[in-house]
Amino acid sequence: MSDIEITEAAQDYLAELLAKQEVEGMGIRLFITDPGTPNAETCIAYNKPGEESEDDIPLQLKGFTAYIEKRSLKFLEDAKVDYSTDRMGGQLTIRAPNSRLPKVTEDSPVEDKINYVLYDEINPGLAAHGGLVSLEEMDGSVAILKFGGGCQGCGMVDVTLKEGVERTLLERIPELTGVRDVTDHSDTSQAYYK
Repeated sequence: MSDIEITEAAQDYLAELLAKQEVEGMGIRLFITDPGTPNAETCIAYNKPGEESEDDIPLQLKGFTAYIEKRSLKFLEDAKVDYSTDRMGGQLTIRAPNSRLPKVTEDSPVEDKINYVLYDEINPGLAAHGGLVSLEEMDGSVAILKFGGGCQGCGMVDVTLKEGVERTLLERIPELTGVRDVTDHSDTSQAYYK
């Protein structure tokens, strides 16, 4: 866990915040939403006892426990949580320089592999028409996708889905058995082809 630095000042500040909570044993949880994508956000949230996932990695700090989401761990390499005081009081900062970098290996969760292919290979092509596609969720081994921008309501979206997106994802990610689109294509206000 030495790749994540939570400074003394940040630990003191977080411990003070947690002490004000009415729940005994409150900790924090550190995770990244949409890791490895341009939309990645590093988050710290309160963690009531029992809310942590069984594969979270506990980190004992000054007077509290930080739970690090296992899936986010490799994207939190070289991360630093710090607290600095200023005229307005103070500010907690989280710097995670690797949160948006795709770090996909054979052992990566299928969601990370899908996001990597979408953001690295598929979305650059869709961007030419002002479109994009993102992973909404997994339904077993089926990727549930949502199109946006010029792809939403586009008359060619079925071709794009079947011939481009689905074919590419199934070729690159053997764990995947299918792809489903949950976009509301009745909104054609931004469609590239109507």
